[in-house]
Amino acid sequence: MAQNNIDDTVKAVIAALDVFTGQPDKVTLERANTWLQDFQHTPDAWAVCNFLLLSEGVPDASRAFAAQTFRAKVTYDLEQVDPTNRTGLRDTLISALQRYAMGPRVVLIQICLALSGLALQMPEWQDPVQAMIDLLGQNPGTVPALLEFLTVLPEEVSDNTRIPMSNDDYREREAALLTANATEVLKLLAMYIQAPGVTREVQTQVFRCLGSWLRAGEVVASDMTDTPLFAFAFEALASDFLFDTAVDVICELIHETQEVDENMAVIQLIIPRLLALKPLLSTATDDPDRMRGYCRIFTEAGEMYRPLILQYTDMFFPIVEAIAECAAYPDLDIVPITFHFWYRLAQNIGKKPSVSPLLIDVYKALITIIIRHLHFPANPDDMNSQEKDDFRAFRHVMGDTLKDCCYVLGSASCLQRSYEMVTLALSRPAHTISWQEIEAPLFSMRSMGAEVDPNDDEVLPRIMDIITNLPAHPRVRYAATLVISRYTEWIDKHPSYIPIHLEYISAGFNDADVEVSAASGQAMKYLCKDCKRHLVPYLTNLDTFITTVGPKLPQDDRIQVYEAIAYVISSMGMEEAAQALRKFSLDIVTKIHEIVAKPTPATNDELHAAAEYVEQLEAMLYVIRTFGEELPPACQNVCVEVWAVFDALLLKYGSLYFITERCSRTLRLGLEFFGKAAKPILPTLLERLTASFEASGYSSNLWVIGKAVGAFGNENSSVIRSAYKAAYERTSVRVFAMLKSQAFTEIPDVIEDYIQMLIQMTEFTADVLFPSPSFPTSFGVVLSSLNLLQPEIVFASLDLVRNIIGHDALLPVPGMQQPATYTVYAEAIRKTVEQQGFQLVGLLLSGLITHFPEDSNNNVTTIFRILARLWPSDLVSWLPSVLEQLPTSTLPVAAKNQFFADVKNAIDLGQVDRVKQALHSLHRASRKARERKRLTKLDR
Repeated sequence: MAQNNIDDTVKAVIAALDVFTGQPDKVTLERANTWLQDFQHTPDAWAVCNFLLLSEGVPDASRAFAAQTFRAKVTYDLEQVDPTNRTGLRDTLISALQRYAMGPRVVLIQICLALSGLALQMPEWQDPVQAMIDLLGQNPGTVPALLEFLTVLPEEVSDNTRIPMSNDDYREREAALLTANATEVLKLLAMYIQAPGVTREVQTQVFRCLGSWLRAGEVVASDMTDTPLFAFAFEALASDFLFDTAVDVICELIHETQEVDENMAVIQLIIPRLLALKPLLSTATDDPDRMRGYCRIFTEAGEMYRPLILQYTDMFFPIVEAIAECAAYPDLDIVPITFHFWYRLAQNIGKKPSVSPLLIDVYKALITIIIRHLHFPANPDDMNSQEKDDFRAFRHVMGDTLKDCCYVLGSASCLQRSYEMVTLALSRPAHTISWQEIEAPLFSMRSMGAEVDPNDDEVLPRIMDIITNLPAHPRVRYAATLVISRYTEWIDKHPSYIPIHLEYISAGFNDADVEVSAASGQAMKYLCKDCKRHLVPYLTNLDTFITTVGPKLPQDDRIQVYEAIAYVISSMGMEEAAQALRKFSLDIVTKIHEIVAKPTPATNDELHAAAEYVEQLEAMLYVIRTFGEELPPACQNVCVEVWAVFDALLLKYGSLYFITERCSRTLRLGLEFFGKAAKPILPTLLERLTASFEASGYSSNLWVIGKAVGAFGNENSSVIRSAYKAAYERTSVRVFAMLKSQAFTEIPDVIEDYIQMLIQMTEFTADVLFPSPSFPTSFGVVLSSLNLLQPEIVFASLDLVRNIIGHDALLPVPGMQQPATYTVYAEAIRKTVEQQGFQLVGLLLSGLITHFPEDSNNNVTTIFRILARLWPSDLVSWLPSVLEQLPTSTLPVAAKNQFFADVKNAIDLGQVDRVKQALHSLHRASRKARERKRLTKLDR
C-alpha cells in the first residue's frame, strides 16, 4: 500500500474515531461505526493499523482501535497475509507489545490476544511461549507484558472458536503451546512470586496467570503444591491487595482436585490450610469482601469434596460448619454462594441408606438460619421499591434451600420447626412480638408446600388449627392466607377444615390492606379448584358473597372469585352445572344489558363497569372451557341471548379499546364453549367484527375473525362463506389503508393478527383467499412484515409464506385428481410469486443473516427448496441482484458467490435438497461476520 494512501486512510480512521469522542446523533454514530467495521475487513487495514500502533503522536483511541483490529484480523483474516510475511507480522506485534508493556492496558491486552491467536495459527513459530519468556522475562519493565501474554494465551487458545482450524490441527497446536510449556510456566511464576523486589502488582499478575493455566487444566494441582505458589496463595489471603486474586487461585486449585481419588495427596495438603482459615470467619464479620472470599473457598471445597464429606464426615465436617457459618452471615449477597452446595449435598444424602447425625443436625440448623434471613427488616418502609422487590424475589430463592432441608430431614420435621417458631413467638406477651417473627416461618411453610405429603396427619393439622387464630396484622394475615392457598390439596383430603378456612378467606376481602384482599382472592380460587367436589354445597354461599361483597372488591379479586365459582361448577353433574353456569352468566349479562339499553349514553364509570362484567364472564368461561360437543338443554339458547347483548355493546361502544379488547377475548372463549350452537350467530358475528375493525382498526377484531374461521371454516353454508369473503375483503382494505399512513412498526398487533387470520384462511377458506383481488396485496403485507423484529410475527409470516407457495394446488399428488378450484388457486399463487418473488428472496436472505430467530431456519430452508423446485429459473435470475444488495459487513463477497454457485448447481443437477446445505453455509458465514461485527463494536 502506497504511503500516500496509508496517510489518507490513517486520517480517515482517526476522523471516524473522533466521532465517538463527541455527542453525535445516532445516524452519524452508526455511519462511523459501519465505516470502521468495513475498513477492518480490508487487506489495507494491516498496514494502516501497523502505522497507527507504532507511530508517535497517535491518539490513544486510535492505538486501541489498531490493536483491536489486529486481534480481529488475526482471528478472521489471517489468510490475507502471505505465509512468507507472517513472521514480519509476528515481529510487529512483539515490538508493539514491548512498546506498550506499561500500558495503556486496553492496548496491551488486544496485542496479547492478537499474538495468542497468531501463535495458534502459526506452526512455523517454534515454541512461542519459551521465545516470549526469553525475550521479555529478564527485564523488569517487560515482565508485566509477558505475564499478560501468558495469562490470555490459555483463555484464547481454549475459548476462541472463531479461528478457522481443523480439530486435529487445533489439538496439536494446543498441546504444543500449553501442555508442553505448563511446567516451565509454573517454574517461572514460582520464581516471580518470591523474586527480590517483586511488587504487589506483579504478584497479582502472577496469581491471575496461574489461575488462567489452572482453569485451562494445564497446570496440574500436584505440580503446584510442589512450588512456593501453593503456600503463598494461602498466605496472601492476609494481604488486602492480593486477597481477591489469591481467592481465585485457591478456588481454581480446589476445583482441579475434584477427582478426589486421584488427588488425595493434594487434598491432604489443602485441608489443614482450610481448617486454619475457619477461625478467621469470626474475625471477618465486619468485612463483607473478606467474608465473600472465604465463603467462595469453603463452598468450592464443599462442592468438590462432597464424596469425602459423606464418607469421612468427622474429618471433613469442619468445612460444612464453615459453609453453614457463611450461610448465617447477614449479608444476603453472600448467603446465595452456599445454596448450590446445600442442594447438591442434599441430593447425595437422599441416595444414602444412612447419614451421619452431624449432617442431619447441620440441616436442622440451616432451617433456622434461612428462616432468620426471611425476616423483613424491622422498618421495611425504609426500603425503596427496588430493594423490596429484590428482597421478595430473594425470599423465593431461599425457599428452594428450605426444600433441600425437606429432602434431607423430611417435610414433617421442617414444618414442625416452622410451627415451633410461630408458637414460641406467640407464647410471649403480645406487645413483645414483632410481626416478622410470625410472618417469616409462615412464609417458610408456604415455600415447603411442594415437598409436603398431602396425607400428613401430624404437623399440618396443628398448623391449620393455629392459622385462623394468628394476630390480625396485615402482613401476618397475608402470609397465613397464602399458606392456606398453598395447602388446598391437603385441605381437600381433610374437608372438615373447609368451613373455617372459607370463612377466614372471605373475611380477608374486607381487610383494608389490598395485598390481603389479593391473597384472599388467590386462596379462594385454589380452595375451590382443589376442593371443588366438597364446595358444591357452598355454591349458594358463594353466590351470596359475590352479590353482596363482590361489588366492593377490586376487579382482580372479583375475577378470582368468579374463577373459584367456575371451578365448583365444573365439578357438578352436567345438567346441574349448566343450570348454575346459566344463572351466574345471565346475572352478569343482565348487568351489561342494563348499561347498553340506557336511552342516554353510558357514563365512563358505567362503561368501565361493563368491561369488567365482560371480563368476569371471560374468567368463568376460561375455567370451564366446554361441556363437550353436545350442550345441555339449559345452554342451548344462551349463545343467541348473550350474543345479542354483545352485539349491541360493540355496535354502540366498539370504538372504545377496552370494550373491544375484553369482548374479543370473551367471544373467543364463547365460540369454543358453544361449538356448533354458535353457527346461527356466525354471519352477524363476522359482520359486527368486520364493521368494528373498519371503524376502529383494533386488531382484536381480526384475531376473533381468525379464530372463527379456524373453528367453522369447513362450513359449506353459502351465507357463512359470503360472510367470510366480506370479512376478508373489507378488513384487508382497512389494513392496506392503515399501512399507507402508518409504518409496520407502529401497528405490529394489527399485522400479527391479520397474518394469523390469513393463516386460517389459507387452510380453511382458500376459495375466499386466493381468487380475491386483495390476495397479491395481502401477500405483499406478509412479505414486508418479515422486516419486523418481533419473533412471533416473523414465525407467523414464514409459516404463511410456506403454506401459500407450498399449497397442494401447486404440488399435485400423482394418481389423485385435484378439485377444479385448484387451477384457480395455482394460477393466483404463481402470478403473485412471479411478481413478488424477488422481494421474497431478498427478505428471506436478509432476515436469515440479520434478525430472524434461529428457530426460523427450517422454515426458510423449506421455502427456498419450494422456490428451487417450482420457480427454478426465476430463483437463479433473482439471486445475483439480491445478493449484491446484502451488505458485505454482514455477508462477505466470497460467501455470496459461493451461495449462488451452490444454489445454481443444485438446480442444474435437479437436487433441490442441496439448497439446505447452501443455506447452512451462508448462515454460518453470516454468523461469523456478525460475531466479528459485534466483537469490534462492543470493544470500542
